[in-house]
Amino acid sequence: MGIYNSVIFDLVKDKPEQLNELLKAYQKAIDINIISSITTKTGKILYVNDKFCKVSKYTREELIGQDHRIVNSGYHPKSFFAEMWKTLESGQSWHDEIKNKAKDGSIYWVDTVIIPIFINEGKTTFYLSLRTVITEKKIAEQEREEYTNKLREMLQMTSHEVRAPLARCLGLLTLLQNDENLTDEEMREIIAHISSSALELDTFISELTTFMNVLETKYKHSGT
Repeated sequence: MGIYNSVIFDLVKDKPEQLNELLKAYQKAIDINIISSITTKTGKILYVNDKFCKVSKYTREELIGQDHRIVNSGYHPKSFFAEMWKTLESGQSWHDEIKNKAKDGSIYWVDTVIIPIFINEGKTTFYLSLRTVITEKKIAEQEREEYTNKLREMLQMTSHEVRAPLARCLGLLTLLQNDENLTDEEMREIIAHISSSALELDTFISELTTFMNVLETKYKHSGT
């Protein structure tokens, strides 16, 4: 960062008009890509850019004078924000992902960095917040988690549904092999039980195939 600042300084040294243009370019880049806001040290919003208004669906007039609880989704526990304020009040920057709620009730996720601005004798005077929208990323993570949970569910179901009829088949086959005194009626009854267990397995495999096809189609289309 030091080298970067040095390059910038050399570019604009003795050329204040170029510094002004450079700052405008920075501002434009931020407004296009990043949600930004400035608050007092108590969290009162003093400034929001157009991107903030566009994503939150609040007007600038509705946001100025409020605090960021206006977009609180209720997803995070109070301890989450308590830790945030503890970090900021200690003079450190804070970085995490936040789930917010827009004016129309829609949910959006933002990767958030909040930076203390020190002006008055080194004391925190303002907070600058920079946020990038990561809603699609979070949706993909949620879908992957759901997909993984479905696979675990399938494995548990497979273990339960396959082991019981398979154990019966093996037990009955062992009985057929080792008991030479079985009557024809007993053998027919054993074979009927084996057939029934095999039918259970066949039905389960068919249901499992359908389950996997539905799961694959759902998450393939969702891009997971």
